[in-house]
Amino acid sequence: MKTKGKSAALFIACILVIFFLAYSGVKGIVIGDYRIKPFSETINRGLDLQGGVSVLLEVQGSKPSASDLDRTIELLSLRINKMGVSETTISKEGSRIRIDIPGMFDTKQVIDTIGKPGNLRFVGPDNVDILTGKEDVKDATAMIDQNGKPTVSLVLNSSGTKKFADATQKFFGQQIAIYMDDTLVSNPTVQAIITDGKATISGSKDLAEAKNTASIIKSGALPVTLKTASVNVVGPTLGANALPQSIMAGEIGIGIVFLFMFLYYRALGLVANIALVLYVVLLLAIYSTIGATLTLSGIAGFLLTVGMAVDANVLIFERTKEELKAGKTPKSAINAGFSRAMSSILDSNITTIISGFILYSFGSGTVKGFALTLIIGVLVSMFTAIVVTRFFIRLAVNMGWFNKKWTIGTFGVHDMRRR
Repeated sequence: MKTKGKSAALFIACILVIFFLAYSGVKGIVIGDYRIKPFSETINRGLDLQGGVSVLLEVQGSKPSASDLDRTIELLSLRINKMGVSETTISKEGSRIRIDIPGMFDTKQVIDTIGKPGNLRFVGPDNVDILTGKEDVKDATAMIDQNGKPTVSLVLNSSGTKKFADATQKFFGQQIAIYMDDTLVSNPTVQAIITDGKATISGSKDLAEAKNTASIIKSGALPVTLKTASVNVVGPTLGANALPQSIMAGEIGIGIVFLFMFLYYRALGLVANIALVLYVVLLLAIYSTIGATLTLSGIAGFLLTVGMAVDANVLIFERTKEELKAGKTPKSAINAGFSRAMSSILDSNITTIISGFILYSFGSGTVKGFALTLIIGVLVSMFTAIVVTRFFIRLAVNMGWFNKKWTIGTFGVHDMRRR
């Protein structure tokens, strides 16, 4: 009785926590001066859900190298961020670059911004240009100095060396700003007179920031010439209609799954449904935390993983019923059911994860969104099906939920009677 009471208390406490998290995610909640935002405000929505502009850029001339494309994407991202646009997706499609900008509908502004060749400038405190990236900069690399601090190592060509030597002597102790177009990239202070054309720029927060700064300085301007291949505008009305319809479809689908599991598997189905609620909350929280952008294809991947999460429970429960037919007690049958179903669950989920990685590696645009949500969903579903569901079922066993075999599932009774 003591174990039964503790299990019941823990079970109720867990359910209250899960449904508190679910309510917070759906409606949001205010605790004192702190507000927990609902998922509708924290999860980024893609182009197809809120409308915007999709631009496909082609590289002119010979086939560019992978490093040139990467630097081009970094510079394009810098320019678009300057427009005040968030949730932008920039991806490679072979030797082409696709830019999806949700919430932006001025195609002329977008094309004018991303189509410029770019101009990197070193500007003195007198607002006079000292160097330009295209004419004076030879190389720039990120590194960790002897003190463990991230820095950018700058190498200038012969013309840049002479100009920089004069500038560092003139502006010793002052700041020389580095601009890409009109965006400030770095604003280091001159701490030495540099005559050999080799300088070190400190002040980066981490190595990633130093790499980004080095890449922008090294490119000087866009390393490739781009031509707009296509521009598509997704209207806000289409996006506004797509989101509520997708949410409704998801609610209906998940509701049918809940109903089926409860009617078919009774107490086991109820436990599976509780774990499934936690699964949905965890998955949406992960999307919010990593800043994933949810698209229509991503919603499809999310709903697919909900079905896969239930599929693992079905395997476990069917194995459990087979053990019951063999004459085992409910507790022994449940333990055996988990053990026997484990290999099938791992095989199916691992192959799905591998397929997801292949889609993400070789796909583009919406395919990547589908693959990402699929991979994350499968990993979380394995956790909830194997760990969470088992934990709740053990508590239910201790509470005596399965003292009658009919609570395992509707069809278990008839199968045992025929025996």
